[in-house]
Amino acid sequence: MSSTPTKPVLVPGNDQVIRPSREQALEAVRTLIAWAGDDPTRPGLVDTPKRVVDAYSEWFEGYDADPAKELSRTFEDVTGYDDMVVLRQIEVESHCEHHMAPFIGKAYVAYMPGEKVVGISKLARVVEIFAKRLQNQETLTNDIIEAIESHLSPKGVAVLVDAEHQCMTTRGVHHRHVSTVTTRFTGAFKSDPALVERFLKLARG
Repeated sequence: MSSTPTKPVLVPGNDQVIRPSREQALEAVRTLIAWAGDDPTRPGLVDTPKRVVDAYSEWFEGYDADPAKELSRTFEDVTGYDDMVVLRQIEVESHCEHHMAPFIGKAYVAYMPGEKVVGISKLARVVEIFAKRLQNQETLTNDIIEAIESHLSPKGVAVLVDAEHQCMTTRGVHHRHVSTVTTRFTGAFKSDPALVERFLKLARG
């Protein structure tokens, strides 16, 4: 059966890499199932490639989303507010770039508004966009800060991510209940230890 040629889709951020077709992705999953030692055509597995590809589309939808768009609608009337804005316990569901295994936890984000503020849901959405990509936790923490710094021009930003990595709990050293904490501070947070301490107290509740 002939198939209709499709226009190549470039991988976001790299115009030298073409995103494979859905059928190529399905075939890759079948190959992995066979490599693991099972039969991809048996009844219990025949629909697994479709389910895996659909799951990947959800897990990695951050590649098709733009954090800049989420932060583009800002408000300048803050009625004199000059303290930090803190979002606690933002869900983080991501996958590490080393083993493509999940790491799951929470993000805590704060910023000191300059002349602009943004809807709080947009900050949570920025965390979600970056989380739904392959990376390490350090990169995730940094990307969140860089996006807020770039588009809001705040007086300072603080980010803390606390997550458990399945590549550590289900393979390798098999240490369960070990969480990894990453932080980064800019501007007023970086220069004022008391402000950092307040953020950490608010984040930890």
